Amino acid sequence: MKRTKLLSGMIVTALFGLYLYALLKVILFKLQPIDVTFLWQQLQVKIENPHALMDRLKTGNTTPFHQISENMQMNSGQDFLNLVGNVALFMPLGVFLFILLKNNGLSIVGVMVLSFVLSLSLECAQAVFSLGVFDVDDLILNACGGLLGYLLYKIYFKLKEKAMVTSNLGAKI
Repeated sequence: MKRTKLLSGMIVTALFGLYLYALLKVILFKLQPIDVTFLWQQLQVKIENPHALMDRLKTGNTTPFHQISENMQMNSGQDFLNLVGNVALFMPLGVFLFILLKNNGLSIVGVMVLSFVLSLSLECAQAVFSLGVFDVDDLILNACGGLLGYLLYKIYFKLKEKAMVTSNLGAKI
């Protein structure tokens, strides 16, 4: 039993690592190869000229719900995909957080904070490495995605537990 739990824990941890790698590939590199030389050059530019980073941040969206409302008004398939995609990309994070941290008393606020921090890290990396545009709305949508994944899996877990208890009671009768 302990061996099975250890193995399943290792598998979940490996899957979480794969998820984080895939998230980086999608958000930062748009599924393109990772060019370490380019990243290093961009980092050097930002260190030598901090104003370049400030300029990148100024071109981004720092007004909450600005891009979300524009996307909803445009009503194009691409805009809809952007909104749904930003939520969907972080739903697995919520599931992994529930599985990996359920015994540590992780709260809904904790899930929101962890989702937000990961999203903020990725948005800042986009600005630093010139891989995309900083968008505060992505932070909002990503955090909501993490929360949604967490809540859906928590509901599933509770229903599964309840079904197992009911099944065990029925077997004893």
